[in-house]
Order: sequence, then C-alpha cells, then structure tokens
Amino acid sequence: MKILITGNMGYVGPGVVSHLRKTFPDATLVGYDMAYFASSLTNAAVLPEHNLDVQIFGDVRSLSAEVLEGVTAVIHLAAISNDPMGSKYEQITLDVNYHSSVAIAKMAKAAGVRSFIFASSCSVYGAAGDQAKRENSALNPLTAYAKSKVFTELDLEHLADDQFNITCLRFATACGMSDRLRLDLVLNDFVAAAVVSGQISILSDGSPWRPLIHVKDMARAIEWGVSRNSTNGGDFISVNAGSNEWNYQVKDLAEAVVSVIPGTTVHLNTEAAPDKRSYRVDFELFRQLAPDHQPVYTLKQAIAELYESLVAMKFSNVEFRNSLLMRLKLLTSLQERQYINAELEWNHKRNPGVSIQPTLEIVK
Repeated sequence: MKILITGNMGYVGPGVVSHLRKTFPDATLVGYDMAYFASSLTNAAVLPEHNLDVQIFGDVRSLSAEVLEGVTAVIHLAAISNDPMGSKYEQITLDVNYHSSVAIAKMAKAAGVRSFIFASSCSVYGAAGDQAKRENSALNPLTAYAKSKVFTELDLEHLADDQFNITCLRFATACGMSDRLRLDLVLNDFVAAAVVSGQISILSDGSPWRPLIHVKDMARAIEWGVSRNSTNGGDFISVNAGSNEWNYQVKDLAEAVVSVIPGTTVHLNTEAAPDKRSYRVDFELFRQLAPDHQPVYTLKQAIAELYESLVAMKFSNVEFRNSLLMRLKLLTSLQERQYINAELEWNHKRNPGVSIQPTLEIVK
C-alpha cells in the first residue's frame, strides 16, 4: 500500500502520519506539502516527518501526475485552513481548496488510485440554530473556506465509481495538541489564554454552538476512510466526522477549561452581535458506519494535554494572538520578509535555497 498525504506539515498532518505509520507499518507513506509551517514545531521530540518514507515539497496548485504513480490512497488535507485566511485570500482559497482538490482527484482517478479521502468541514452548515445538522440537511456556508468545501464535495461526487472510492469527512472543529500546534482554534485559544493570563475573554456572548474533535481522533476517522469500501457507505459519501458528545456551546468550553486549570476567569461579551457561525451536528451516521473508529478523547483530556504541553514549552506569550502560532500571522510574516508572494508562492529568486517543485527527498 502506498498512501499520499497532502498538507502533511500542517496542524492535523503530524498526528495523521503517526497514526498511519502505526496502523499500516508496511505502507509507503508519502507527504506532499508547501512547507509554510514546517518550522512551526511545538514541543515535538523529533521531526514528525520521520514517520514518512518520502517528503515532497510542492504546491497542490501544480501537483504533477508523477506524484500519484503507484498510490493506493490519497488523503487530501492541504488547504487554506481557516476563515481569517480565507477572508484575506479569497481567490487563493478557491484555487487551493476547491480547484486544486478536484484536479488532484481527477489525476488520482486516472492514475488508478483506489481511495480519495477529502478533509471537509462541518462549517458547511453555517448558521444552523439549535437543531443538530445531518448529512442531508441544507448547507449554508458563510465563508470562503466553507464555500470551498461545499464546491469540492459537489464536484467530487461526480468522480466516484466502483473503482474510485471517495470519502468526504465533514470534520468538527479541530482541537488538541499537535507537533505543529495552532492557537487560532477556539479550544486551543482558551487553554493558551488560561496559561498565560489566567483569563479567557470570549468575543461573543458564549451561546454559539461548536462541535469539536481532537486531531488524533481525526486521524482515526481518516484511517476508516482509507480502509472502507463501497459496501460501507457507497462509492461516494459525505459524512459528519465527530461525536454527539462533543457538541458544546462556546461558554461551556470556557468553563471546561476553568475546571482543568483552576483560578481561570471567564469574561463574556454580552453586548456582542450574534455570531452567525453557530451549528450543532448529528454524528450518528459516522457512528453507524465506523464503529471501530469513533473518537476516544474526552474534552477534559484534550484540555489537560494542551495545558501540560504548553507548560512544558514554558509558554508565556501574552500576545500569542499576534504570534506565529496563528496561521494568518505566519503567512503574513513570510510575505513581509518576501519569502512568499501575493499568490502565496515561494519567491525563488529571493530565496534560492527553497524548491517547491515536485522533487523527492528521502526522509528515512
């Protein structure tokens, strides 16, 4: 088995690669990444890519068909990965998240790849109210990021057949410790704030709903996508990936942090305008289809792991929201230093030591 993981050097990728190495010890694992966040290591004992057989540095907008030769499964994580980045780079978000995803899927099918796993998002439901959304619920994407996921799912459905199995995992909001931690995620932000200041400031009244999933549980769901066949969900499926027990209001997430990190206080902005990004999600179909790949982390475990890791890092940056642990801040920094251009491409002439062509570098 040969598995290609795009976007492996981001927040989710290290846990996915580690899990795949343990689950498929004899598989050939290939990473493909632009390497924006390669240096963003957080308390990692070793370089996460040591679990790979090959790391390719490249742009998904120009991925070569050669990369897909002999590949059994593609795990497509690569994306402009949150709403602030999607807002600033709207057209690039569509190019990277939508057009490139579909192009890679078409190349994968032509190359004889058996399975294509697409990291989608529950954000496709948008403003959803209190009723939990199921897979057949109306989609109401509010941001460029969410729209890109909807567009990709719609196009992928037409590519699936009995020789090309497609799994779109509509993930809940990611959280938890990673070898490349992001702090621009709600739970991670709350824990970081509690560590550095002992105070969590919520920009809303705390009422919006968010489903969450630990990054390591995302890896379990992805393993299911790699292993599943058409008798388990069909040639194509879009499925909510998470757990019903992990639907929380934002204020409840803050209180959970308080319970793990005593002395933390919470400030709500009761005067804030309603946050339209509020949705509860029904994960029953995922439970039925993937009973052996259900989330195993609890909320308190996720909080405790983040807390212990940040303390071990001696994390103390009160201004962490302006730090390079925020993905948009890091991209902006790369642009300001003229490493990448307005299209988020590496400036070869200014940084001739960097190559993003699809060349191979043996890691092991």
